Amino acid sequence: MPPKPFVDVSELDLSNVIADQESIYSLLPHRHEFMRLDGIVMFDRGNNLVAGYHDADANDFWVRGHIPGNPIFPGVLMIETAAQLVSYASLNLQKETRSGFMGFSAVDDVKFRGTVKPGDRLVMIGKMLENRPRRCKGATQGFVDGKMVFEGVITGMWL
Repeated sequence: MPPKPFVDVSELDLSNVIADQESIYSLLPHRHEFMRLDGIVMFDRGNNLVAGYHDADANDFWVRGHIPGNPIFPGVLMIETAAQLVSYASLNLQKETRSGFMGFSAVDDVKFRGTVKPGDRLVMIGKMLENRPRRCKGATQGFVDGKMVFEGVITGMWL
């Protein structure tokens, strides 16, 4: 049974984009195929919560080979999307004192609970657990049509 969602996904206004892809990647160094976030729709500093989304497109690089005839968004890209959300939150929380690149140092407690297919919007929610000068940690949950399809804890370290 999935854990309780950090926020009620049905209450997120996905049309109210507070940071578009250009804004997101003015902070994050990822480019081209590895730009996994299409928009940020919530950033709640007081509760250490962030929400963003990725629209899976039929023309994405992974569709052709994963899996022909039944394309499924790779789990490793769900993890990457979650990691970029945690990095975005951490950079915003430490904006005055940090810049640079945050790399993975750990991925824990990952569970894939469903699939993401072309045409789906993957809504990713992050709850920051730690945000220290050398590392950060965020619990993440991913949803498609209100159903949890992913969960995991991402730890990042400043490089």
